[in-house]
Order: sequence, then C-alpha cells, then structure tokens
Amino acid sequence: MSIVENDALTDSEPDDIPIVPSAPTGNTDPIPQAFDPKRLRAGRLARLRQMMVDEDYAALVLFDPNNQRYATGSRNMFGYFLRNSTRYIYVPVEGPVILFEYPGSEHVSMWLETIDEHRVSKVVWSAVNQRDDLSSDPFGAEIAELVRAQGSGGRKVGLDRAAVNLVRSLEAQGLDAVDCMQDTLHCRRIKTPEEIACLAQSVAGTEAAVYEVEQAIKPGVTENELFAVLYGNVIRQGGEFIETRLLNSGPRTNPWFNEASDRVVRPGELIALDTDTIGCHGYYCDFSRTFHAGPGRPSAYQKELYRMAYDQIHHNMDLLGPGLAYRDLAERAWQIPERFNDRRYPSIIHGVGLHGETPLVAHRDSFDLYSKDGVLEPGMVVSVESYIGEVGAMDGVKLEEQVVITETGIAKMSRYPYCDTLLDREF
Repeated sequence: MSIVENDALTDSEPDDIPIVPSAPTGNTDPIPQAFDPKRLRAGRLARLRQMMVDEDYAALVLFDPNNQRYATGSRNMFGYFLRNSTRYIYVPVEGPVILFEYPGSEHVSMWLETIDEHRVSKVVWSAVNQRDDLSSDPFGAEIAELVRAQGSGGRKVGLDRAAVNLVRSLEAQGLDAVDCMQDTLHCRRIKTPEEIACLAQSVAGTEAAVYEVEQAIKPGVTENELFAVLYGNVIRQGGEFIETRLLNSGPRTNPWFNEASDRVVRPGELIALDTDTIGCHGYYCDFSRTFHAGPGRPSAYQKELYRMAYDQIHHNMDLLGPGLAYRDLAERAWQIPERFNDRRYPSIIHGVGLHGETPLVAHRDSFDLYSKDGVLEPGMVVSVESYIGEVGAMDGVKLEEQVVITETGIAKMSRYPYCDTLLDREF
C-alpha cells in the first residue's frame, strides 16, 4: 500500500475509517509501518499527561501546532497557526480536553476522541485588530475558571508559546504561568511504536520524492525546478511541507545552507539536498544526499569529499546505542580533518519526531555551548549529520541518515542508496 493510498492513517480523517491492523506475523522488517491511529493518539496523550504529573502541572495551554497535534492528533490550517498563535488547546492533568478553535472550523477536529469540547478562541484576530488589551483578561479568566473547576488545587499552568499579555493575564488570576516547551520536547523524545511507524511511512514517502529528483538531474535543469520536483512528490506521497529549501548545485554546495535558486546545473557538478520534510501524519523525515550530474565521472576531489562524509556518517552511526552519553558521543565522534573544520555541520546528531527535536549533540569543542548532558534511550529517533567542504574550494558534500535507537543498537530508517560513482564503486 502506498503512502498516497493509505489515507486511513491520516490524523485528519473522520472517525469511522477502519483501524489499520498491526504488522503481519512473520514480518522481518525491524521498523513496521502499520499502526492503530487511535492507539497513536492515546499513547502520545498518556505520555504528555505523565510528564504533567512528574512536573506538577495543573494544565497546559498549547499554542504550538506541533504540540497540539502531539496531544490530540488535531491539525487545522497548520502553516497559518505557526505564525498566528491564536488557536489553543487546554489539556488538564485530568478532565476534559478543550479545543479553542478558529470560528467555524471546529468540525475539522471534533471527530477526534482526544478532544472533549470546543469553544471559540478568545484571542482570535485580536492582535491584527489591535484588541490584545481587550482579549487578554477574558482569556485569563476562562483558563483560571477551568483550572479551579478541576479541583486539584494546583496553580502551575504551562504555555508553550504565548504573547506576554496572555501570560500576565494568567498571573493576574493567581496562576503560576510557566514556559512548558522544554518539558513537552523532553516528553516527546521517546517515540511510541505507533510514532515509529508514522516516521517510517514519512521516510518511505520522502525517499520516493528524492528518487524523482535524482532522475530529473541533468545539465540545464535549475535548482528551483529540482526543488519543485521534490516538493510536488512529497505532497503526492501524503506529506505536508518542507521546512527548508536546502537544494543546491556546483559552487553553491559550499558552504552549506544555500537555498534553492534559479541557478542552472552544469555537467560534472555536485547537487546536494537535505529533505527536512514534514511528511505524512505530520512526522519528520530528515536525511541528506549528494548526487553527481553527468556526463562523465566525478573528479578525484569530489570523490574524496564524498568518501569522508560517508565515513563520518558510518563511524558515528556505529557508536550509537542505548545508554551512550551525549558527551561520550561528542568525544568519540569521527574527527573532521582540520581544513574542513570551519565549515562542518553544527551538530553530530539531532532528534527527529514531528520536526527536528531533542536531543542535539554538538561537536566536542562546542558541546558545552549548544548541548546538555544526557543519554540515548530506546525509542529515540535521531538524524546523523555530515557536511564536508573547505574554505576556498567549490564543492561540498552533505550526507545524513535517520535511525531509531533500539534496545540493542540502532535500526536505519532512511534507506536511500548512496552514489556509487562518488564512492568509486563499480557493479
């Protein structure tokens, strides 16, 4: 079943769609793709509420669309609410979950068993109409009433993103309003089996899109045309959007982070991309590949860069496993040759879930600047990064793999093949 056909698994479908069965008996794939969507939603909400108990929250007020989706499976005008934080979901440690929705769109989410009630958002349109001073107090009063009705006596309310006026409105009601984003991200670091299946489907769909890009590479095509192939196929495979525009060619592969442009690909050049895709079910797919545009064969220098990136990825993947301390990973990671150090990728690994998540492990000499001590745990999903390019040179190579930490080591989620010509392999 393709990702396109498997619309029974989306988290925006009516509740009468049949539940997808578990993976069939005898399946040898260590990362099955079948899952029960209700179990997915229940597992995430249970983890979130356990975190709330552990951290003594009375309730959370979730404005971030990713956290809203994690807590309930609800999605509505995702891109709009990434910039306009006026839709929110009230999640008490016990009791009804309440959606404060954009007017007239509650039907999009009310079929979900995770949402008990809907109300119109108190702050919708308030900022654009210069009404924040009028909407803040009603917002605070309503949330405070809900917390008091819960009857636990707790006053700690977490907000993952909110305007200052909303925080002050809660404090005026005697609540202890705190930023809960770090706690929610820490909660999300361990994926349930159903989340692993969602991630596997997202990777599979994105790999199909990358294949179409590779087939479209030829002299004369522009970076923007290749990026359109990638984006269009991500949507076709059931994905949602791409967070970045990291697809570049020739001298624009070095340094990294150049965005797709109208530059025309020429013969013999490298083309590098990073998927950064919010794929099907809202789950992230993050792997990178670098290709060579024919005719002809890559230069010795291009192959040298590619081999180093390949070696870095595989050395660091071999280190991963449950119980490995982040600092130990930084200490034991593949040592980048000095001349490539200035343009290295900032992290060795980073977490993957609904987007790039916890943890982020930086290099040994910048670990204390960017990272925090911790250990890898079963159920974490991470992407292993490499970028090899040097100052004063034209070419750079970007490679990356997505893996899940298991009880005994890792299982690869991304399976897109490497470039045989750049690895100097003959078959």
